[in-house]
Amino acid sequence: MNYRSFKIRLELNNKQVTLAKKHAGVARHAYNWGLAICKKAYQNQEKHPSAIDLHKKLVREVKSVYTWYYEVSKCAPQEALRNLTKAYQRFFKKQAKHPAFQKKGRKDSFYLEGKIQVKNSKIKLPKFGWVRLAENVNFDGIKNATISRKAHHWFVSFRVPRENYKIKAIENKEVLGVDLGIKNLATLSDGTIFTNLRPYKKYKRKLKIEQRKLSKKFKKGQPQSNNYKKQQLKVSKIHYKIACTRQDALHKLTTYLAKNHSQITLKACN
Repeated sequence: MNYRSFKIRLELNNKQVTLAKKHAGVARHAYNWGLAICKKAYQNQEKHPSAIDLHKKLVREVKSVYTWYYEVSKCAPQEALRNLTKAYQRFFKKQAKHPAFQKKGRKDSFYLEGKIQVKNSKIKLPKFGWVRLAENVNFDGIKNATISRKAHHWFVSFRVPRENYKIKAIENKEVLGVDLGIKNLATLSDGTIFTNLRPYKKYKRKLKIEQRKLSKKFKKGQPQSNNYKKQQLKVSKIHYKIACTRQDALHKLTTYLAKNHSQITLKACN
């Protein structure tokens, strides 16, 4: 069965944000704990433990010590260990570098599975209950979801069977040419022009100022202060705004092309 993926911003309250951070923290702790064991086994040329072996060891040795593991869904550490096994598989096939330890606040995410419902502008997640969505959608057939954080926003990603998602038929059958450029994002053969917004150039000076403030607050070899964390969030918000502006421009272009034309030819500048 074919699936269609969606990623929607969550509108979490303070209690839900705290719970999301706990899930992400447990997933990161399980990943780093498993990585330390796998790294030692690799250095000693011992048999590489599987995700199942690591999870059994985690339940036996870690959960009894760190009781906050029971405050979150068991799926979060389980999926983290599965991701670690996949990372080592890519490493052994020489498709990626050796897995690195995860840091707090960088690519925070966790996995949930169970009874997930999406109705109007809310989604029901295990351990969280009903959570508000930034969009009004209705889907069925969701079995699992991934929650991730980018800057100060949390997002939910899930897959929906294509049979539950209807695509409007394209009426315009004309062939359209697309010239991808630098000055303009794209020039279409029918004369339509999509301008290149260049968000990095727009926010470059502001980003430079905030990054300079961040570097002054950094203390090497010492725990970072709350002021450093606040400034770090300011920098991440600017990066997030730049990324969203780029993504929005691309989405508008691809949506226009997909909705209005059935055959497209591309030409990229050298």
